[in-house]
Parts: sequence; structure tokens; C-alpha cells
Amino acid sequence: MDITSQEIDAIVQKVLAGIQTGGAAPVQPSYTCKTAAAAAPASAAGDNGVFENVDDAVEAAWKAQREWVANFKIEDRRRIIEAIRRCARAHVEEWSRKIVEETGMGRYEDKVEKHLAVINKTPGPECLTTEALSGDTGLMLEEYAPFGVIAAITPTTNPTETIINNTISMIAGGNTVVFNVHPRAKRVSAQCLQELNKAIVEAGGPANLLTMTREPTMEAVDQLAANPKIRLMAGTGGMGMVNALLRSGKKCIGAGAGNPPVIVDETADIALAGQKLYEGASFDNNILCFAEKEVFAVGSAYDGLLHELKKNGAYLLSAAQTEQLVRICLKPKKNGGHEVNKDWVGKNANEILRQIGVQVPDTCRLAVCETPADHPFVLVEQMMPILPVVRVGSFEEAVECALVAEHGNRHTASIFSKDVDHMTRFARAIETTIYVKNSATKAGVGIGGEGHCTMTIAGPTGEGITCAKSFCRRRRCVLAEGGLRIV
Repeated sequence: MDITSQEIDAIVQKVLAGIQTGGAAPVQPSYTCKTAAAAAPASAAGDNGVFENVDDAVEAAWKAQREWVANFKIEDRRRIIEAIRRCARAHVEEWSRKIVEETGMGRYEDKVEKHLAVINKTPGPECLTTEALSGDTGLMLEEYAPFGVIAAITPTTNPTETIINNTISMIAGGNTVVFNVHPRAKRVSAQCLQELNKAIVEAGGPANLLTMTREPTMEAVDQLAANPKIRLMAGTGGMGMVNALLRSGKKCIGAGAGNPPVIVDETADIALAGQKLYEGASFDNNILCFAEKEVFAVGSAYDGLLHELKKNGAYLLSAAQTEQLVRICLKPKKNGGHEVNKDWVGKNANEILRQIGVQVPDTCRLAVCETPADHPFVLVEQMMPILPVVRVGSFEEAVECALVAEHGNRHTASIFSKDVDHMTRFARAIETTIYVKNSATKAGVGIGGEGHCTMTIAGPTGEGITCAKSFCRRRRCVLAEGGLRIV
């Protein structure tokens, strides 16, 4: 939803062409940054991590990484990460408001909750556990070691949340990070990065553990992919971005798109399902990749579910109103089908409904529509507070429809059921990274559920719910001949 597949493919082709010919990729037009945080002139020394060009940003991060691993212990990492958490907590409300102002997407109060989740529930070095094996032939240790300098691409949907989350995870593993932030969130992203760098230095850490370019451009992604000092590319966004990064020749961790389906079967607690679906599908106006996007309700549960959704505050669209919204919120594709009209991504439900003459208060956070399983709102990841509900004849039909709607992303899915067999069968069929039973899907990343939090859910490349160990190499050390064994 941030950078299109075509744009990313163009980037990769330029990178590969530049590598093959030894030439430089053509310069793309830059964006103008007018933030107060980035207004001061910066030299190669940087402005609290903000640099004028990619090479300076990478060089600074490379030098910082060498200092970070040479002169700072694990306990230092813990201390500095706590300073990062304190800094981020102090700016939660400010950054949440600025994201809404700059991107025009989402809800302030939900962004506060997202920030607090990544601040409080992103693990630090504590997850980097050493594995040891002792036997007749000696001793073996396996530990997590840094890659070095990581290039991290962040989305417009969760800009500072992803910076905070990636920062904690990546530097906990001994890495440093060069961010390429989304141009539509560059002002608040620059401010966040600068404040985190200040907190690191004030806590006794090295400067430039985090860097970025003042002007995030498409060319910058080119240069990061081609720079030999970048050891790992991490991207949070759509599948086009992930596939393109995988073709760049670098080690990649990719968090791609999702279109999470929900099944509500005949055994479900319908009141709970209505409450949690309203809560989850409306959270931050549904811009999260793991948010509920479509519901398949078995016939006996269907009418009760619609009643509970309306009871919780949802507006139920008529068939005519649904088709009006399709024409506004989606656009026909040249080769058939539909794609999202980005002008409406992350907008409030009342703003969207106003376009078809429906007046509802801002407290109405979700529009619900009754659709068939092949409706565009079901098949397109629209990232708006519009939830299609499909009536199905059986649990088996619900699973079949969910598999089609999820498009093989294997990102997130959920079920409301009291039938353990149904829960198990759907989990095995859908194969998603996140699978939630009887709650909103945000519980799957620790927002109202157990487990740690991340904004980088690396399903395509297999790391899953990322943490510090996801951004580390496993290294083995062996002492042979029985040395150091005491038995």
C-alpha cells in the first residue's frame, strides 16, 4: 500500500543494471522536506542521524556499528534500549498526532496504543539466548551475532511505530540501521529518528546507530541495495516491495501484504465475535496488514453477527450503498479486477460514508456490508474501515472461501468458534504466520494478547513475528577433544 510493485521493480532493474555496467542509476526527483526537525543544514557529520545522501548515512552507520560491537556490552545494549523506550514514551502523543496530520490516515487514539505496544513489548537482547551442547567429543556453543548495517524500509501506515520497533530489535542484536522512510511520513519519521539518537547519546551510546537521508527517494533504495556495507535489507510493506528486495541479491527480511479472513462458525459466541470484530476491523481505520479484512459467517451465525456488529456501533450498508462505495474506494484495473483508491486508505468511516450521503457521527468507526464471496471488497486488501460479511452454508465452505480471499499471503487469519476441530482444521489449511482464536487479530501481535509485539511480520521470508534474533546470524564455536568438560 506504500510503494507500488511497478515502482519497486523499476528500482531493482536500475540496481542490477548499475551493478552489471558499473554505472550509476539515474537520479529520480527528490521530495522536499520542510520539517523543523530537519531544517538545519547537515554535513557529512549528520544532523542527529539525518544525512544529505545515502553514502554518508551508510558510512556513519557502519562506523557506529563497529564501535557498538567493539566497545559496548550486552548490559550496555539493555541500558540504552531502556533509554530509547523512555524517550519514545515521552513523545507518544506528539508523534501519534503528527502521523495523522502528515499522512491523513488512521486514528490518533489507536496510534497511541500501537506506539505503547511496540515501546513496551518489543524484546531487547533478552531473546538472544545461547545454545550449548556438551558431549564426549567436546563443547559446542551457538550464539546470535550481528549482520552489521541493516537497511530498513518503513511504511506510511506505521511510520514511527516501525522505526521504534526495528530500532530496538536491530540494535539489540548489535546492528545499526539506515532507514529509508516513506516520503508521506518523512517529517515525523525524521523527528522520531533524531530524538531516539539523542536519547542513545545521552545514555552513553555512540552517535548514528540510526541514520536516514533527509530526502527519502526511490534512488535511495537503489543505493542502499547496491552499497556493499549494507549486509541485510529489511522491508515492511507490500508484496511488490518484498519480491523486489528478494531480487536485489541481498539477504532480505520481508514483511508483505495480508488480506486476513475471519470465520465465524455455528458454535461461536456471537456477542464476543461482534465486539471483537468491530474493535479489530476499525482499529486505526484498518490500515494494519494484520487487521480483519473480510468475514465468512456460517448461516446460523450470520444474522446474529450482523446484529451484534450494529449493536457495537457499525453502520450496515445497503446493497446499493455498497456498490456506490466500490466506485469510490476502489479503481478498476486495466487487466480486470480492482485495486485500492489510495485517497481513501485509512480514512475515518464517517468521512467515507459522507461521500454517498450517509451522515454518521465520528463514534461510528466501521461500515459493514453484506456481499458474496467474490465481491471486490472481499478480494482486495482495501485497508479502510469497511468490513464485508459473507454468508456461507458450512464451515467447509467458509474455509474454501477464506483460502481464496487470503491469496496465499499466509499472513493472518482468525476464527470465532468453540469447536476445537474447526479451529485446528482452519489453522492447518490457511497456514498463516498469525492465527487468532476468539479475539481481534491485533491480539496476535501482543495488542490485547500475549506475546511480543512487532510491526515487521516477516511471513514471506519466514522469520514471522520478528525480534532481535530475526536480525542476527547464528554462529557456532566448537571446542573439541573433550575440552572444558567436567564430567
